[in-house]
Amino acid sequence: MQFLKILFWCLLAFIAAVATIGNWTTVPIKLWGGLIADVNLPLLLLVTFLLGFVPTMLYNHAIRWRLRQRLATCERQLAELRLPKPEPVYVATQPDPVVPVAVPVPAPAHLPSGAI
Repeated sequence: MQFLKILFWCLLAFIAAVATIGNWTTVPIKLWGGLIADVNLPLLLLVTFLLGFVPTMLYNHAIRWRLRQRLATCERQLAELRLPKPEPVYVATQPDPVVPVAVPVPAPAHLPSGAI
């Protein structure tokens, strides 16, 4: 597979070199203020290609980076959810210091007849 990839890029470079040699002419470009720039046609084509390709490539890389970050976050959360949670361990603590509390006095079992 690597051989085919290298062969493809070599073929593409050869075609680009032949097209460059065949179209090596200067093209006048009118600039602001009446200036005219003479630019080689292959250079002009390369610059216009890069002006369209580079922003698209940067946008694509930014989208892929953001999606990778979101995927990594989701995978991390999923791994945390899959981990078994340990049972809570209750540790015996020292009782609170003794605070005097009013203890109600129990009522007698029966009341005398004259009560209430």
